[in-house]
Amino acid sequence: MENRVCKLFGIKYPIIQAGMIWCSNWELAAAVSNAGGLGIIGAGAMYPEVLAQQLQQIQKATDKPFGVNVPLLYADIEKHIESIIRYKVPIVFTSAGNPKTYTAMLQKEGIKVVHVVSSSKFALKAEEAGVDAVVAEGFEAGGHNGREETTTLCLIPKVRQTVHIPLIAAGGIGSGKAMMATIALGAEGVQIGSRFVASVESSAHIAFKQAVVQAKEGDTMLSLKKVVPVRLLKNDFYTQIAEAENSGANAEKLQTILGRGRAKKGMYEGDMENGELEIGQVSCSIDEIKPAAEIVAEIWEEFMATAQHIREAWLP
Repeated sequence: MENRVCKLFGIKYPIIQAGMIWCSNWELAAAVSNAGGLGIIGAGAMYPEVLAQQLQQIQKATDKPFGVNVPLLYADIEKHIESIIRYKVPIVFTSAGNPKTYTAMLQKEGIKVVHVVSSSKFALKAEEAGVDAVVAEGFEAGGHNGREETTTLCLIPKVRQTVHIPLIAAGGIGSGKAMMATIALGAEGVQIGSRFVASVESSAHIAFKQAVVQAKEGDTMLSLKKVVPVRLLKNDFYTQIAEAENSGANAEKLQTILGRGRAKKGMYEGDMENGELEIGQVSCSIDEIKPAAEIVAEIWEEFMATAQHIREAWLP
């Protein structure tokens, strides 16, 4: 498929694996890239030396394009940027901060820059900052979320009306049919997180992967809105947060309950009751742990089959 997203990244399919903390290591990113999509290492939870090791490993595992996701609020971000430049990472996805900060510097090094947004307002700011593309992520998404609570089907057409650069849809996408829906609304590619959490190569703990597979409708909720909105799978930790929020707890109290290392405890170490379990609403549609290459192939095959069905059923 030749479209702006495929051309921009040099990939076969416009399917991007999200750079999720504790779940997106070099093994997953390499597997997705080798399958024709764009694999991304999630650097948000990595020490600088760990990211450097990850970059060395992925360059041995694939000769295809790959990316790194860097939250701009990360404490040691300058060291991450140094490693990204040193190891000649071709693509960087930024989030949670001002896209102007490093875009020009990275582009000067020949690196493509994509910024993740949750509204058309921030999409326009990203375009004005000079990024090469934007990811518009809807309310259904797992992990850290926008405060606007705009769903993907409402967000994508609004962003498409606002910016002219390539647009990638995210939030609630885990199938070829969902991909087709966002393409119909103006997206040129999709970023998928939750479906790849439940992959063989994901660095998530097997207990978390199994919890994702077992999730049903209504098992995730947007939480911690007074701190940083995050979509969580319900467990004992979520219940503590929900009870505190319902009793009027302020941000400081919620931060005390959250503490440090909650996400690592849940998603990486497998504490299913006390850990923070970040996952999207689409988890209710995931019923099997599969190799990442199979996931990419299934999404693309369903996308193409859906396109054929639409042509046959609706077009003269």
